[in-house]
Amino acid sequence: MVRRLMPHPLIRLLPGRDRRVKTGHPWAFSNEIVMTPAAKALPPGAVVRLEGDDGQRHGTWLFNPHSLIAARRLDRDPEAAIDAAWLRGRLGTALALRERLFDAPHYRLVHAEADGLPGLVIDRYGDALALQANTAGMEALTPALVEALQGLAGPRLIVARNDATVRGLEGLPQETRLLLGEAGPVHAEEGGLRFAVDLLGGQKTGWFFDQREHRARVARLAAGGTMLDAFCHTGGFGLSAAAAGAARVTLLDRSAHALDLAMASAAENGLAERVSAERGEALEALERMGQSGTRYDMVVADPPAFAKSRKDQPAALRAYGKLARLAAGLVAPGGFLFIASCSHHVAPGEFADAVIWGIGRARREGRLLFQGGAGPDHPVHPLLPESAYLKALLFQLA
Repeated sequence: MVRRLMPHPLIRLLPGRDRRVKTGHPWAFSNEIVMTPAAKALPPGAVVRLEGDDGQRHGTWLFNPHSLIAARRLDRDPEAAIDAAWLRGRLGTALALRERLFDAPHYRLVHAEADGLPGLVIDRYGDALALQANTAGMEALTPALVEALQGLAGPRLIVARNDATVRGLEGLPQETRLLLGEAGPVHAEEGGLRFAVDLLGGQKTGWFFDQREHRARVARLAAGGTMLDAFCHTGGFGLSAAAAGAARVTLLDRSAHALDLAMASAAENGLAERVSAERGEALEALERMGQSGTRYDMVVADPPAFAKSRKDQPAALRAYGKLARLAAGLVAPGGFLFIASCSHHVAPGEFADAVIWGIGRARREGRLLFQGGAGPDHPVHPLLPESAYLKALLFQLA
């Protein structure tokens, strides 16, 4: 471990407020920290040492005096030098895991706290990377991150997709910009298919690697039948099903740009004859389809987050119930419904209850075949259950 010559600034925990940190929790909240004038004067994203009022040392942390989550742990060593070399070591550990999990370099390379890089997300598309720094600390470390990534993976392109709303909690602006290289075609490779990805103008980091295993499971069940892929984005579920032998796939999304990318991918993979696109608000389209008597052998409903904050939770649960009711009404007898939520403010049990209520309101009966979360390239920190954001349910309906 490389040690810093000059010590990091010292931040202390309030008396009796160190219990969570002592158990290994990677966050310290502002109401647990002694906010001295010196602490308040530190710039957002400063690297600090954290100690208890008893003198116990808790390592090196990123500190933002203006955020509710005021400190996030980087290293148990309070003298660690947080530079490109340190980042290369942490990134190398994350890379080694993904290389054991996957045969091709298409995956989430870094998943924040679970990979020891709090607030940082990096998705890899071969030699292109999408980086999202959601904390002031990772924003400040971005130049060193780019240097470390160049030495580790040799990318031709790195894009900062710093447009997540959570950056506002850290006092950061929303922006998308090139960090390395020039913009050009990018593809995600999955299940033998190539999907066009727009790192500069698409949603989030361009592709949803978290649903990889669910797409494969749905594709197997969709073979030979008809399928509706609602909230399809760039067609991951639908095109995977078409490649597995689905007779007809309808893609539904409100984004013309996403649908254009999906249909370009359908053509590139030789699937265009069995795939069609419909642009519209998904809930309105589902209701209209149900009224017309349209039925599908497989319906996928994978919406964006309905709950952006904790106060949105009641409305989000009602929306998930409505979505389940409308989607279930479109499933042919004996067919399948896959429905997911990426709202980390909605607990798994609450989501399941809302979906089951919706299926009942559609006067349908069924059996739950599978429930799960994100793939293994989205590991969960065991002390941060909120990082297990994705919830997925697969039903067969009678």
